Amino acid sequence: MTATAADRWRDALEAWAIPEEITSRVQGSPWVLPVDVFGRRADHSLAQPSGVSYEVAAGALPPNGTVLDVGAGAGAASLPLARWAGATQIIAVDANESMLDAFRQRAAQVGVEVTTVLGRWPDVADQTPVADVVVCHHVFYNVPDLAEFALALDAHARTRVVVELPEAHPLRPLNPLWLRMHNLRRPDRPTVADAVAVLREAGIRPQLRVWPRPERPEYPSFDELVAVTAQRLCLPPERSEELAAALLELGVDPDHPRDLSPAGDNLVTVWWDPADTRTT
Repeated sequence: MTATAADRWRDALEAWAIPEEITSRVQGSPWVLPVDVFGRRADHSLAQPSGVSYEVAAGALPPNGTVLDVGAGAGAASLPLARWAGATQIIAVDANESMLDAFRQRAAQVGVEVTTVLGRWPDVADQTPVADVVVCHHVFYNVPDLAEFALALDAHARTRVVVELPEAHPLRPLNPLWLRMHNLRRPDRPTVADAVAVLREAGIRPQLRVWPRPERPEYPSFDELVAVTAQRLCLPPERSEELAAALLELGVDPDHPRDLSPAGDNLVTVWWDPADTRTT
């Protein structure tokens, strides 16, 4: 039997599993970033929203419109639509209560009405209101059952769904460090092309645009970047100096610390209007 696009996507994500012999040596999950990282991203976006994803979402937002943010984090995708584009209500879905706390704090500063839903999408879709625009940033590469996830986004949008993701798996730039620190080769897939194939197979008609990631320092210090990268790589504290040297060799600027990123360092905005999906 020929594998479907959804099968290939799921298999590609499963290949990213980390051997237990590595994860058992450290505490903390390599898959969970500190809330502060998401908070800084939200603060940057609130201060000066930019990029194709913001423009495409704002362009579909009606007067006094509502926004559903799935995988909301601290609100980088949705809160700028309240401050700058006139959204009057935001529904935020996230599986992490600490993220929703950070979201609520920033929403209070903006003065927008918010509803928060704790849980994983699409498990909580039935208890989540429909909105005019649905946004979902940097979540797809965490989703094995992507077709079900995307169709639930589609069902909750009146006018548009806007998804943002890197061209390839966001942890792929760490592959040279996995090889250097653990002698472990990591996968190259999936990519945004694989995600789009799943969407089309599910009956969604996506549009997409590739654009340069904004040049923003993502960490307040080089030491914090090292600490977060060590967590992602399942490295104990005693290997921090070795990791710091490796990051410098790979071109990280300690005065403007950012996550390692691939050549080109592009983001992709994928969007569709549910009316198009529902007529197929």
